[in-house]
Amino acid sequence: MKLDKVNELISGTILLESHTSCDYTKAFASDLMSDVLRFQMENTVLITGLCTVQAIRTAEMSNISCIIFARDKRVTEEMIELAKENHIAVIVTESTMFEVSGKLYQQGLEPVYR
Repeated sequence: MKLDKVNELISGTILLESHTSCDYTKAFASDLMSDVLRFQMENTVLITGLCTVQAIRTAEMSNISCIIFARDKRVTEEMIELAKENHIAVIVTESTMFEVSGKLYQQGLEPVYR
């Protein structure tokens, strides 16, 4: 699933597009970044409410190229700059993590593990 389709499904706003065109196949929702680091995350969208530089750093370490910040979180300029340096797309949405996860799952994105 392409970034524009992901954004459309969750009624989000793209703050930063990655220069790489990724076809996302999985999603992972967590506010606990240590959980994110446990799994292979290629072609995965990270859904989180943890709106800090740590979320961007975790995405970088996990090869995640798209973060969705749920619950209408406010992304700082520092976070945008770090995401830009690491080619990570950033989307914000008013929806909860539960709502975002459900919408993406209904449209075919798979969980990282079962």
